[in-house]
Amino acid sequence: MTSLDDIPVTQLKGVGQALADKLARLEIRSLQDLLFHLPHRYEDRTRIVPIGSLRIGDVGVVEGEVMKADLVMGRRRSLQVTLRDSSGFLVMRFFHFNAAQKNQLTEGRRVRCFGEVRPGRAGLEFYHPEYLVDPPPMPSGEQATLTPVYPLTEGIQQPRVRGLCKQALGYLQRYPIREWLPESLLSDYQLPGISEAVELVHMPPASAPVHQLMEGKHPAQQRLVMEELLAHQLSLLKVRRQIQAREALPLLPTGDLTERFLDQLPFRLTGAQQHVMTEIRQDLSQPVPMLRLVQGDVGSGKTVVAALAALQAISAGTQVGLMAPTEILAEQHYQNFVSWLEPLGIRVAWLSGKVKGRQRQDALAEVADGRANIVIGTHALFQQDVTFDRLALVIVDEQHRFGVHQRLALREKGVGGRLAPHQLIMTATPIPRTLAMSAYADLDTSVIDELPPGRKPIETIAIPDSRREEVIERVRKACEEGRQAYWVCTLIEESEVLQCQAAEVTAQELADRLPGLNVGLVHGRLKTAEKAAMMERFKSGELDLLVATTVIEVGVDVPNASLIIIENPERLGLAQLHQLRGRVGRGEAASFCALMYHPPLSMNGKARLQALRESQDGFVIAEKDLEIRGPGEVLGTRQTGMMQFRLAEFERDKGWIEAIREMAPALMDNTPLVDGLIRRWLGERIRYGDV
Repeated sequence: MTSLDDIPVTQLKGVGQALADKLARLEIRSLQDLLFHLPHRYEDRTRIVPIGSLRIGDVGVVEGEVMKADLVMGRRRSLQVTLRDSSGFLVMRFFHFNAAQKNQLTEGRRVRCFGEVRPGRAGLEFYHPEYLVDPPPMPSGEQATLTPVYPLTEGIQQPRVRGLCKQALGYLQRYPIREWLPESLLSDYQLPGISEAVELVHMPPASAPVHQLMEGKHPAQQRLVMEELLAHQLSLLKVRRQIQAREALPLLPTGDLTERFLDQLPFRLTGAQQHVMTEIRQDLSQPVPMLRLVQGDVGSGKTVVAALAALQAISAGTQVGLMAPTEILAEQHYQNFVSWLEPLGIRVAWLSGKVKGRQRQDALAEVADGRANIVIGTHALFQQDVTFDRLALVIVDEQHRFGVHQRLALREKGVGGRLAPHQLIMTATPIPRTLAMSAYADLDTSVIDELPPGRKPIETIAIPDSRREEVIERVRKACEEGRQAYWVCTLIEESEVLQCQAAEVTAQELADRLPGLNVGLVHGRLKTAEKAAMMERFKSGELDLLVATTVIEVGVDVPNASLIIIENPERLGLAQLHQLRGRVGRGEAASFCALMYHPPLSMNGKARLQALRESQDGFVIAEKDLEIRGPGEVLGTRQTGMMQFRLAEFERDKGWIEAIREMAPALMDNTPLVDGLIRRWLGERIRYGDV
């Protein structure tokens, strides 16, 4: 039986190969894809606004008579059309236009147009507005409907997408959309059927409540939101099921490695660390791959937990791989693990993208023949030429920087390519509970919710950069009293080169201004060995002040550092600021964090800095970050295929998360439903099977 999925967009009037190729960039190939390319907002074009009442930034419909139409030869040639109604005049400006448009928009013609008011050379202007010449009468109140606004790609305009969607809706009578959700579920939540919901969202009737549609709360929108969130949840459960379909090696430790390791630590584990360790120990002893996410705030001791998990695998005669997203963090782990594990007779190998030539060949050989018990590095660990002897546990740090695909790809590296390795995933970015339930549905979650005794709260102040002199004086005083300080440079530019230059200039300036102090510099373009040497000099107390880019965000531990200055904090997310702040407060002294911002601050910027001043709790801060910036930012942009919703908005729709979490497992055995929903909402974004 033919379905909308089988009908290509080229069946629609006006869609040739060139337009089909553009639509494919939006992942629209069939009529079903087109109907699920949903409007992300609406515009109210139901009434004409007097031109004289418009202000800059307003969006609206105006109607008037063309006073004149001129070709203007400025920096860019443009067509300038002046419209007048009884209250005033407005310019429509077109940078891209053709002769037909120019001939159509002549003096005396009546034009209705829609746009956003901007300031221009000739007063108020609409750039490239949508318009109608000699328009029909406006629909009356009973017929007036909202206008949908769609996500676009280059070369396709709103009117074209609206026209195509309208054509596609004409097919719904003959080819209704497949209803995957059980009838009982729809009636429980009083939701409309799928075809009805799709039709209403594309073409809201005049009777539909405008405010509900504008806010995304209409039952038809919520019906689609629920299905989209469910599709995401099912896709992650499918990842979990596929990873766990393979057996894992049960890791039953022998010997006294763990006891010897704990005896040499200069501190005792917290209750939270012990609790999480019990969960991990239990998972590792099963013949099913562990998939566990360990969340813990800055300084809560996740690395020790990772080391204990590694020891369980090593004492069972297997290998461990530890992957971190950056060279500096991977190296920090390498140094920690060497100092902890080599005294116990455990061989730690180092493998990153920068390890080349003979050194790389030696490391690969040690990994392949099993001499290396644990291998630490960046994602270079999972390149084709890395073969493990008996890999049974993979530890991934800062998981949100890697996508779902990497988790699937790890399966191939397990013992004999047959047994899947256990996976322990760690993050120092606390993730709000609702977001974790949705974004990491394929993982069991543990939380280290207790800091080691003796960690002092950090006093956080926000200060404008006009008071830079005072801040430099504060640094001098702290260092003269025997403390150390960080000075973090952030730049809005993406370019690492510019960031490093800014840090170099700042380091030179501070060295000149603070002649009695030893100033060091760390940034992303230094060689790994240079970075390590500089960090070592700071750690040993040889340097008083370390100027750095955000490379020091995670994992750097210098107990004597009690002051951190963060320049332009308004340019960073809350989670990143919280991570940076966590570089201090690790010793006995009272610690301070100065957020040196450049005024004026936006409302958003004020809210972020306020949240940081009011709380030391990473989870509270993460909730605030989610509220302000949305899930894509909180998770990190590389979480491919995740949280890139078409219609759902996490903050608005999080009320669905708990219900979906409960209903999804019960639907997992219905393979056609699971595959149908994933295909409908995520398309090809996550590949399953043997990756």
